[in-house]
Order: sequence, then structure tokens, then C-alpha cells
Amino acid sequence: MQRWPRCFVGILNMAHRAIFLDRDGTINEEVGYVNHIERFSLLPRVGQAIRLLNQHEWKAVVITNQSGVARGYFPELLIHQVHQKMQDLLKREGAYLDGIYYCPHHPDIGVPPYRQKCRCRKPAPGLIEEAVKTLNLDPSRSYVIGDRGGDIEFAHQVGAKAILVLTGYGKGEWEYFRDQWKVKPEHVAEDLFEAVQWILHQEWLKTNLEKGE
Repeated sequence: MQRWPRCFVGILNMAHRAIFLDRDGTINEEVGYVNHIERFSLLPRVGQAIRLLNQHEWKAVVITNQSGVARGYFPELLIHQVHQKMQDLLKREGAYLDGIYYCPHHPDIGVPPYRQKCRCRKPAPGLIEEAVKTLNLDPSRSYVIGDRGGDIEFAHQVGAKAILVLTGYGKGEWEYFRDQWKVKPEHVAEDLFEAVQWILHQEWLKTNLEKGE
């Protein structure tokens, strides 16, 4: 589990809850590498899911590895264009993201500065650390939602709960590789919308239990 630097400790009690979202296969259709903006499209019910988070005052934060830059599949500029399109599509559905953080690196492929052993490539915690500082978040009260076993490992490393979605690579990961995972998700959901519904229900149960209802 991630041990947070001393500078974080004082703010966590006042920090926000967050849902850390994987991108490809969780928010948008899994197409391999999104090497052109026209290859990016939201999965069904994603706008509804993120709108629910907004309405219930959860921070919605995208954390994504984009090693296609290091591999030479597309320029880093395309990531920004795709993320603008993602925000525009969500805005049409009355939803928004509170933050987007990405890693363009790969430890073994490409040329510097993109070929490097960085701290921002999941499951390393660098992007979460940046989000925690910038958005004042509390990982221990947060969830990670993704479609890969690495997302589950990532969640537990940063002290968050994990949900696997069966979109993208999720169904194959769960069916064929779950026995190899060191940690298991708290829940497996059909898609992002179902995952968000489950989280909100769990938090409602927890609140009522604390009230003694």
C-alpha cells in the first residue's frame, strides 16, 4: 500500500472522495491504440455514470497510460486533442471530469524523453500523487475503476478500493487471468454505469449504518 509523503497527511481529513477512472476500455471503446481522433468514442452509459458522480459530489479523475507516444504510434499532441473531444462529448450529456492525468512513457521502448522508467506509469503511483496534491483528494476514501488486472493492483497500491468493469479487456481479464492476480477487486461490474451505481449504494449503506438507521 502506498505510504503518502508527510505533506499529504495534514490535508487528507479535509480531502475529497474521488473515482479514479481508467480511460481506454472503461470510458471509451477499446480499439488498441487511439492513433486518430476519429477512433475515439464513448462507451454506452458513460455520460450517465460520470453525471451521477458529479451530482453526488465525487471527483471524477481520469488516470491513463498512453505509451503509444513512446512507441511512436501517435504524437503527444493527439492525447490532448482526444481528451478535449472526451470532455466535449461528456459535456453534451451534462457531465464533466475534474482532472485528466496521463503517462506517455514506456520503460524500454522509444527514445528519450519518452523512454524512461518513470513514476507516472500505472501501477506506479505518480499520477495519483499529482492528483492528490492538485485536487486535494483522499485515496483511502476513493475507488479505482478499470478493465485490467493492473488497475486492480494500482488501486490497492494507492490505498483505494477497486472495481473491474467487463468492458474493454475486462471480460477476458476476469475470465482467464483473475487467478493470477495478487489482489481481487471489491466488485465486478458490467460497465462504468453499473460500477458507479454500486459505489453510490455502498456509500448510502455505510452512511445509514453510521447513523444507526
